[in-house]
Amino acid sequence: MKQTLRSEAGVQAASSRPTIKDVAARCGVHPSTVSRALSPAMKHLVAADVAEKIQAAANALGYRLNMAAKGLRTGRSGLIGVLAPDIADPGFPPVLSGIADHLHAQGYATIVADAGKEGSEQELVDRLIARSVDGLVLATVTLHDEVVTHCLDAALPVVLVNRVDAAGQLPSAASDDAAGMRLAVEHLVALGHRHIGHVAGPQHISTGARRRAGFEASVREAGLSARQAPVETTEAYTRSAGREAALRLFVRRTPPTAIVAANDLLALGVYDALAAHGLACPGDVSVVGHNDMPFVDLVSPPLTTVRIAQRDMGEAAARLLLARITDPAAEGEHIVLTPSLILRGSTAAQRS
Repeated sequence: MKQTLRSEAGVQAASSRPTIKDVAARCGVHPSTVSRALSPAMKHLVAADVAEKIQAAANALGYRLNMAAKGLRTGRSGLIGVLAPDIADPGFPPVLSGIADHLHAQGYATIVADAGKEGSEQELVDRLIARSVDGLVLATVTLHDEVVTHCLDAALPVVLVNRVDAAGQLPSAASDDAAGMRLAVEHLVALGHRHIGHVAGPQHISTGARRRAGFEASVREAGLSARQAPVETTEAYTRSAGREAALRLFVRRTPPTAIVAANDLLALGVYDALAAHGLACPGDVSVVGHNDMPFVDLVSPPLTTVRIAQRDMGEAAARLLLARITDPAAEGEHIVLTPSLILRGSTAAQRS
């Protein structure tokens, strides 16, 4: 008897849940109008005052869109997977913010996965696909990455952000890495530096390889020889890796008077190496970073760096993905954003 009463109560509770027809009846509109008004992606199709009235009625009744039911009707889950290289990297949140905000405005929610250990990307991609995501934004790919082929075989809309694959098989939104290096080198040359070192990022990643190539092209254009522009590569974008690479530069026969780092974490490692050698920045060695991640204006000295449009990059990637979802057969686009040089206290004229 008790079980029967509970079952009856459950049926009564379920039947009392407000429906889209209840909201429509309260507002005197068609249910399809309610559906559009409560959908971020379609809200613009409804007059603002009507949409506001419908939202107020839905709130009063306690009505919420059933995304699972909507997914069955549309064949889409409303979920987008984002694969991050390292969620703890302070440079990634602005990119993620740009992605998530743009997608949210179009009615999508994001699932962020931290790639963490190298080699886990494909497993994470498969897990996201298993959750029926409508598309993927990857910030993890290497230049020659099997994940790219895996995603193409899965026939799922995918775009890249901040990095690109060597063959350009997937649409991407990234900064102009070569232009960023040119800005840094030209700035240091204008300050009188003729021995400029480069702490390069990992060469299997597009940002590391392209920034190194951009640095080497820029120093050649400035008339500097390879001996005047030594390069030390790192295996990871970490502060400790930057320190070790800079230490190798400092023991060369002619140490550099300025160093361009492939990203800001590497540049902070250069600071550590300077301290270990008892050298001052910028008095003895000028330093330029890349990315303009949060808080580099608060270190001592504040870091001169190449600013990439991280939030704009995220928004561009989201736009590319939505276009891909709408038309999977569309030709892949590659958006290249222009960087800028932010001058702070870590660079100065070379001492005579």
